[in-house]
Amino acid sequence: MNAATKLCGVLCALILVSGSQAAINRQNVRQYTATLDNSAWSVKTATALRCELVHAIPQFGEARFVSTASKESNLLFQLKMQRQPDGYSLAEVLSVPPSWRAGEQAKALADLKLLKQFDGDLPKQQAWTMLTELEQGFSPTFYFDDWHSPFDKIAAQLNPIHFGMPYQQFNQCMSGLLRFTFDDIALTVLNYQSNSDALTRESEARLQQIAEYLKHDKAIASVEIDTYTDSYGGRWINDELSRKRAKALKTFLVTAGIDEKVIRTEGFGEKRHVAPNDTSRGRGTNRRAVVQLMRAEAPRL
Repeated sequence: MNAATKLCGVLCALILVSGSQAAINRQNVRQYTATLDNSAWSVKTATALRCELVHAIPQFGEARFVSTASKESNLLFQLKMQRQPDGYSLAEVLSVPPSWRAGEQAKALADLKLLKQFDGDLPKQQAWTMLTELEQGFSPTFYFDDWHSPFDKIAAQLNPIHFGMPYQQFNQCMSGLLRFTFDDIALTVLNYQSNSDALTRESEARLQQIAEYLKHDKAIASVEIDTYTDSYGGRWINDELSRKRAKALKTFLVTAGIDEKVIRTEGFGEKRHVAPNDTSRGRGTNRRAVVQLMRAEAPRL
């Protein structure tokens, strides 16, 4: 074999190795997106406790925008994946312009953390930005390395087609969310007017708040009502008065939709004072009902 032949062999080998390495370095982008025909947005949940706007990404999963009852306005984006991550990585979130806006660059919106065996989510500000981009016809798209293949990159895209009407419904749902949560009413102390089963004005408003919540949450597993009096009026009278107060509260909650079978009541009369009875303020504190609600464990969403 002469020198020229040897040199050709070495060069050809180098070219083959270089080409193979280049092929390895070039990642194939697998894109998942709804087509014009199957792009669908829907308000999956619309109650005073929870609003969900959902978009299916065929063969990938779905995108969810979620807002729940709370003292503060809130919004969360969730990327629900059929195949969850097998390790930690980041997904770059870009807002891709529609084809008719030729020459316009995609906008970087956020980095989405992908954790092993967890779906990805984005907080309020980034979620609102995504909704705004969709409203203008852009496509928020998630780019990340495929954790199952070193040769592939994933692009999961939200299609803005048919977004408008469900988005309006979602906004209407959010405007009707309660401004309090179950935790805000799970343990409530109500106070009574003197020698009466009538609540104070503040406690009446609180009880109405509980009733409003119970209209929408059917997962209440148990309700405990304990009522107490001050020490004025005689022990027997106070025992009867506390039982009367407990019965009135039970009737109210049953009317609000609670199954009476899950309600337990007990009147303690003038037992278990929590304040001195020698002042009007102390007696007002002792004239109380403690209402405790327990929920059945909610399924994981």
